Amino acid sequence: MERSRLEQRLRQLDEDIAQKQQARGLLAALLGEGSLRAWHQQTNQLAPDAHLDWLRQQGFNEKQALHLKWLSKDMNAHEQYMADFMTVFQNLEHWGPGTDDDSLKALLSLPTEPQSIIDIGCGKGFSTRLLGQHTNAQIVAVDNEQSALDELGERLAEQQLGSRVTLSCASMTELPFSASSFDCVWSEGSAYIMGVEQALTQWRPLLTENGCMVLSDLVWLTDNPSPEALAFWQQEYPDMQRVPKRLAQMRQAGFKVIDHFTLSEQAWLNYYQPLKARVAQLKSSLPDSAAIADIEREITIYERYLSEFAYHMFVLQKGA
Repeated sequence: MERSRLEQRLRQLDEDIAQKQQARGLLAALLGEGSLRAWHQQTNQLAPDAHLDWLRQQGFNEKQALHLKWLSKDMNAHEQYMADFMTVFQNLEHWGPGTDDDSLKALLSLPTEPQSIIDIGCGKGFSTRLLGQHTNAQIVAVDNEQSALDELGERLAEQQLGSRVTLSCASMTELPFSASSFDCVWSEGSAYIMGVEQALTQWRPLLTENGCMVLSDLVWLTDNPSPEALAFWQQEYPDMQRVPKRLAQMRQAGFKVIDHFTLSEQAWLNYYQPLKARVAQLKSSLPDSAAIADIEREITIYERYLSEFAYHMFVLQKGA
C-alpha cells in the first residue's frame, strides 16, 4: 500500500478518535462526571440559537437556560452557581453599567417623545423610572427575574409612577405583545443575552411605523485588544463587535441610526465599585464559589483593560 494512503488512513483514524473522545466527554459530563463548560462555550459560539434550544430540551425553563447560556456555562454546577450569583447581585442597585445622564442623552435624541415604551430586560428599573419621570408614556417593564420586578414595583409606588408602568415577568425571546404595540423599544445592557442581531429582528415588529429603538451594548474600542482581555470576552461574550460592525448590522436589520455614543466612565463606576465591595464582603463565606471567582475575574479585566472596550448606546428608528 502506498505511503500516502497509509498517512491518509492514519489522519482519518486520529479524527475518528478525537470525535469519539469529545462524545465521551460530553456523555460523562451529562452524567455528572465532568464539566460542561467547554462544550457550552464552543456550542454557543458556533450555533447560539441551537444552544439555547438544546438547553430548553433538557428541561430548563427559558430563564434558567438564558442564565446558564451566559453565566455559569456548566449545567452540572448550575444550581449552586446561580444561587451564589444572586446572593452577590440581589442587594446591588445596579445590575449593569449605566447613568441617568447617558440614558437622558439617548432619550433627548429621539425625534419625538414616545407615548408607549417597552423596557426590555429592565432589571431593578433604573431606566424604567427615568423614562417614567421624563416622559408621559405608558410603559411596560419586562424582566424574567420576579424579585427585581417586585423591588421596581415598590420604587414606582413611592414615586407615584405605578399608574403608568405595567410590570411583566416574561422572556425577552418570547415577548407576549402584538405587533406595532409600542413606539419605543428600550433595552440597556441586555440585548446581548439573546444576541443583538436576533434582538433587532425579533423586537422590530413590536414598533409602530417610524418607531424607535434604544439599546446599549458592549463593544471593542480597538482592533488589537490585549490577549487576556480578548480571551475573557471571547468566552463571556463571543459576539462582541466594533461599533462600525454593529451599525452595519442595525442598518441591515431595517433601522436608521439617529445617534450613537460611548457611555461615560461613571457608568462603569456605578456598577463595578459596589460589585467589588459586595464580593469582598461575601468571599470569606463563599470561599469555593465558582460564581465569585468568575465575578472577580471580570472585575480584574475591567480594571486592567477598560480602555479597550466600552458600553455603547445606539438610538435607532424603524425604516420602511
